[in-house]
Amino acid sequence: MRALTRGLLGVAGFLVIWELFGRSRLVPAEYLPPPSVVGVELARLLGDQAFLRDVIATVLALLIAVGLSAGIAVPLGLVLGSVPAVRHATRAVVEFLRPIPSVALIPLAILVLGIGPELKITLAVYAAVWPILFNTIYALDELDPLLVETARVFGTGRVRVLFSVALPSSLPFVLTGIRLAATTCLVVLVSVELLAGGSGGGLGQFIMDARSGAGRMDLVLAGTVVAGVIGFAVNEGLERAQRRWVAWSTVTGGRS
Repeated sequence: MRALTRGLLGVAGFLVIWELFGRSRLVPAEYLPPPSVVGVELARLLGDQAFLRDVIATVLALLIAVGLSAGIAVPLGLVLGSVPAVRHATRAVVEFLRPIPSVALIPLAILVLGIGPELKITLAVYAAVWPILFNTIYALDELDPLLVETARVFGTGRVRVLFSVALPSSLPFVLTGIRLAATTCLVVLVSVELLAGGSGGGLGQFIMDARSGAGRMDLVLAGTVVAGVIGFAVNEGLERAQRRWVAWSTVTGGRS
């Protein structure tokens, strides 16, 4: 409760500063409307079906991208982390691909995939795979060799050791990677919706339309606030799930 109270006080303080700054003459009101104005527009948008469809489009794309990235990165991380020969053979390729920003691939992705939801989902998966992959590999590096040797003494095969010993031990790191990947997914999805447009709707496209049409910064900020709330809710939900499912672990951070 104390943590919740501190969080609410922090939000309230931020809104007060924003309100005072927005109503001052330092910045024109059309460029930075105060939260009281943005809040009114946000309340109106919550009853707008077109806006709600954009929100749903972004949330669905987020869930699909996180699921696909976990489905790709976890098995791949188990292989790379448990087979040193494969890991060393693919290291140069992985280190080459990892730093490439997803938004830099938009022109190529449009040529290959066209304009549609699959464009932003594919780019989000590309960006989100890396935190999960490296957290899984790192978890296997930290695996206690005694656990593996004990399992092999009892005649457990290599594949079974991988799924019955290595995967449960690496679960805290994997969940941390998924939590980091979810935030990355949301950032990439909104960015692609902003830059590419026509990618199946979404909050980014709503923000772009609001800014490029009548230049309604109140609508832009309202959409931005909703994106931030979605990101906070997803991160908070995954963090609570991690504390509940792997309460025995002290892992809270991770690698990206």
